[in-house]
Amino acid sequence: MENQKNETNKIAGIIFVGCMFIGIGVGNYMNNTSVGTLIGIGVGFLASAIYRSDKNK
Repeated sequence: MENQKNETNKIAGIIFVGCMFIGIGVGNYMNNTSVGTLIGIGVGFLASAIYRSDKNK
């Protein structure tokens, strides 16, 4: 059980970082990196929370 929880947390962390970098890239493309970063962080938090909640069912 503990091993599965660690694996879930690792994947949720990867999802968060991936969304953050996508946000940075889109923000950089639109010449507004700070806004893209904040959007990426917000989406990353939501996506990782959804992933964790689905795995805890």
